[in-house]
Amino acid sequence: MTVPMYRPGLPERPPRMRSLALNEKGYPVPWFVAWIDGKPEFRAMDPDKWERAVKHKLCWLCGEKLGHFQTFVAGPMCGINRTSSEPPSHHDCAVYAARACPFMTLPKAVRRQAGLPEGVQLAPGQKTTNSGIVGGVSLTRNPGVTMLWTTTSYMVHKVENGMLLEMGPPVEVEWYSEGRRATRAEVDESIRTGMPFLRDLAEAEGERAIAQLERYVQRMQAVLPVTDA
Repeated sequence: MTVPMYRPGLPERPPRMRSLALNEKGYPVPWFVAWIDGKPEFRAMDPDKWERAVKHKLCWLCGEKLGHFQTFVAGPMCGINRTSSEPPSHHDCAVYAARACPFMTLPKAVRRQAGLPEGVQLAPGQKTTNSGIVGGVSLTRNPGVTMLWTTTSYMVHKVENGMLLEMGPPVEVEWYSEGRRATRAEVDESIRTGMPFLRDLAEAEGERAIAQLERYVQRMQAVLPVTDA
């Protein structure tokens, strides 16, 4: 049996991720990934690990215990609503994901849905509502940029199709694209192209949701990159 080798060209793995298994292409298999018939299915999460991560404050990527700071890996729309379907990670694990994950480093990459084994559990979606947090809609587009939202807390909310996490106030927010720091122009473009999804959802809920979305968009300005430098 051939043992996979770490893929050339990928950034150095954080120490806590070096014990993760490698897939046949040499990519580390994140802790949360579901294994089906002895193979990792990167598009599916292990629901038991989701519960363990939240209950025991474990890193979503390496599976080890989190410390005081916790970093969510998400797209900018999650930053507007301050919600995530995935638990947080160690900061260094999150940075590695933003620099190495093909879906995050290739803005034109598409998350394939065809061929998923029956019964696999995907991460729940999110949408803007009168209360601010309700599940049921998933934005499966590739946002082109990755947001790393570091905080010290989060809250768990039950939604229509599972659970959703409300991210606490940010300690730091970083932006990545193509495996490097994203420019302000790239972040603005990602938000511009993603906003129609949130506006449609808010309009379906009514005027209160629309007003709330506008407040969320204004609040988001404080964590955007200041310049392209």
